[in-house]
Amino acid sequence: MKHSTTPQTRSGRGPARRVGRTLAFVLPVVLVFSGTLAVARVNWSGSPSNPVLAAADTVAPGASSGAAARAPHEVLRDTLLLESQKENPGVALTHLQQAVNDRPSLARHCTSIARALGEAAVRRYGPAKAQSFARPVCDTSFASGVLTAHG
Repeated sequence: MKHSTTPQTRSGRGPARRVGRTLAFVLPVVLVFSGTLAVARVNWSGSPSNPVLAAADTVAPGASSGAAARAPHEVLRDTLLLESQKENPGVALTHLQQAVNDRPSLARHCTSIARALGEAAVRRYGPAKAQSFARPVCDTSFASGVLTAHG
């Protein structure tokens, strides 16, 4: 009496062997391909692809070569404040998050920059409209800036 409904081959190997062979071939190909894509995505040139980061790496206009350059976080803050006026605070907050992701050394200044963006947004749009631009960047620093400027 036969209890199995799946046909057995002569050597006792069934569909599991075919699945195993397929995985043994496909898995390394997928891993190599995904690794290639990850390496291709890295910016190997050393210059930042984000224009906000590029601005943070430059010396302030009007500074002489002998004068000390402004700190990157100050340049970034000023650049984002200008961008906030030209576009909107939401765009500036997105670029702030990208800048912090691309350059982790800016993370300790993220809250003060986001707070400054929030205060500037209140001056331009009022508290209700400014709060609508909030993003989860640097915890709740943007909202804190909105509250500070409003209160």
